[in-house]
Amino acid sequence: MITLKSPTEIGCMRKSCAVIRDLLLYMEDKVKPGVSTKKLDEFVHDYIVKRGAKPSFLGYGGFPASACISIDDVVVHGIPSARRLEEGMIVGVDVGAILDGWQSDAARTFLVGEVSEEKRRLVDTTRKSFFKGVEQFRDGGRLGDISHAIQVYNEERGYSIVRDLVGHGIGREMHEDPQVPNFGRAGHGVRLSVGMVLAIEPMVNMGTWKVETLDDGWTCVTQDGMPSAHYENTVALTENGAEILTL
Repeated sequence: MITLKSPTEIGCMRKSCAVIRDLLLYMEDKVKPGVSTKKLDEFVHDYIVKRGAKPSFLGYGGFPASACISIDDVVVHGIPSARRLEEGMIVGVDVGAILDGWQSDAARTFLVGEVSEEKRRLVDTTRKSFFKGVEQFRDGGRLGDISHAIQVYNEERGYSIVRDLVGHGIGREMHEDPQVPNFGRAGHGVRLSVGMVLAIEPMVNMGTWKVETLDDGWTCVTQDGMPSAHYENTVALTENGAEILTL
């Protein structure tokens, strides 16, 4: 069941989302060659706690960290470790916070030092496709309008959309209805309404769309070992249109 949020409730979500918005800006200077993904997770955890919030991901379904940190061919759900970032990598940092009972969720794929033009284009296209999807988040539209816009933008540029993982509604819970695929048919799916709040998150691969989960039960990687990029924001549909709460 889709739970529509009142203007007051969206106002509460803005406060939670502001924590994540500011955190991702803070992390821009932290993602650099030589730093371990475990250290990045510590930065995330400490920042969220200092803002009076709780890390959404820590302990969620047994996840052992406050951030999902995913390098190169890791699509999502990378577990922080002693592994250190190296020049030329791309790294997805996916974070969430709970403030006064309201959830927020967002992700960025960062460039580690100088990266190849191929990786840079992948990250840039993934980010731009998010905004193509948001353009379709309109009262009276269909969920498939968002999904289709994201899919077309990426596939026209030679990239593939992950099918096994999708975005989601968000509010009091991290994952609420509806699911938000990054692929689909325009004009199909549930009707979009004012009060909906969605975590829209393109996950885009340079090669095949097929992915697999490693033995740790979390780390999701591309089957062909090619890089993947991830870009996500929490977005509310208000009387004034779509509002990106984590940007």
